[in-house]
Amino acid sequence: MRARLEPGRVTAAAEGDVVVFMLGMRINKWRAVRHWLPVLTAMPRMLKELSQDPDSGLLGYRGLASSLGDRTIVQYWESREKLLAYAADQSKEHRPAWAAFNRRARGSEGSVGIWHETYVVPAGSYESIYAGMPQYGLGAAYGTVPVARRGERAAQRFASA
Repeated sequence: MRARLEPGRVTAAAEGDVVVFMLGMRINKWRAVRHWLPVLTAMPRMLKELSQDPDSGLLGYRGLASSLGDRTIVQYWESREKLLAYAADQSKEHRPAWAAFNRRARGSEGSVGIWHETYVVPAGSYESIYAGMPQYGLGAAYGTVPVARRGERAAQRFASA
């Protein structure tokens, strides 16, 4: 099924601060399947759990693959507080997966690497434009509006974000 393309030039309808959370894994030793497979399979469970809970704070996400053993997920969150609350909640998928990873990592000799970065981007410090695209990235998380509503030039869009 093809995604519906947004007509014309559009920008993300985000207002206020934007929280971007990036996380990923890198398989360093392909033969150590018992170390990297649980990491690879944990993220879909977490994304399913978050997507099914409209109060979780997750607004959207996009999976990226830069090479065969390197995976990245870009997530957009309602607030840093909701992101941190999910990460700390003992009753959710993240905490048990994190504890299990730490137990396995002790004997894994670097078989799999994980990373994350959190960005709280203040209003007026982000800009987006999409042309000939389905809703994507920040635009998929917040919806889109015609570029003309925020200004035709990037400087105008920065000022209105």
